[in-house]
Amino acid sequence: MLDDLRRGATFLLYQIALAVGIVAMPVALGARRLGLTLPIGRLVETAERAYRSASP
Repeated sequence: MLDDLRRGATFLLYQIALAVGIVAMPVALGARRLGLTLPIGRLVETAERAYRSASP
């Protein structure tokens, strides 16, 4: 039961990270033109890793 709750919570956080990444794409592209990089990719990768480790 607790594992299912953890898996569900990590899946929800992973989906939120994907949504943030999609919404922030125009900002990230504009920042890249200015020579800045945003850590959106790392955020999504970290959330994906956490979700995969929670899955059986």
